[in-house]
Amino acid sequence: MRSPSKRLTSLIGLAAVALTARVVYGQCSTGTREATTDIDNAPYDGRFTFCRLAYRPGPGGYYYYRLPSWAHGYPTAERSLMKILEGLTNIAKPRMDKTNVIAIGDPDMFNYPISYLTEAGYLTVNDVQAKALREYLLKGGFIIFDDFRGDLNRGNDGWGNFVGVMKRVMPEGKLMQIDGKNPIFHSFFEISDPHSFVPCYDRGGPPEFWGMFENNDPTRRLMFIANFNNDIAQYWEWSDTGFTPIDLSNDAYKFGVNYIMYGLTH
Repeated sequence: MRSPSKRLTSLIGLAAVALTARVVYGQCSTGTREATTDIDNAPYDGRFTFCRLAYRPGPGGYYYYRLPSWAHGYPTAERSLMKILEGLTNIAKPRMDKTNVIAIGDPDMFNYPISYLTEAGYLTVNDVQAKALREYLLKGGFIIFDDFRGDLNRGNDGWGNFVGVMKRVMPEGKLMQIDGKNPIFHSFFEISDPHSFVPCYDRGGPPEFWGMFENNDPTRRLMFIANFNNDIAQYWEWSDTGFTPIDLSNDAYKFGVNYIMYGLTH
């Protein structure tokens, strides 16, 4: 049997290998894709289904194809990740035909133990939504916050906005930086140095990983992971096009698989 790393390379590399040979390592170009916010959710049936959280974006959050910030990369990024997840793990019959979009505060959110939220720098919540996120995290839900940065050139303090939202959601919680020793980076693949990851484009600083633990105890369950100055899903979205280097796409998939496996086992 091939090792997971070799299998991962072959899964995402077949369509792109000829093109990526001409791409400079570390470069990330996006080309064009059809932008959409069309939602066609699958009914809940107990199978693992990728769940993307939708929210009302704050000012400036409609810059990419004029999409709301929650929809950036949808649905290509998660569908690509699901192919990798199905090919590499023993998760029983993950849903492959659809991925779901659930509004924060919708009771259906509690059907999904893992959820993904992009562009957290533009995330806004009202009191009802803040309470729902709090209950979701305390009941065992795990959230992947991805693709946000300072964005000061757009008048957006991405980190400050995220901190403000999380203070409303978990006022007693302490944001802590997550290093390579945390089990989340060893739940399937071994990621010894997550900070060596090369994000798409200049994010205004090196990648950072933040989270909150149950009872603010780093030995207990991590309730969410926040990829700041980072965008792992950018590689998922474009990995089959030749616009992104295979090695970096592989690394991004390792993060995604690890996050899901951690969320399902903790």
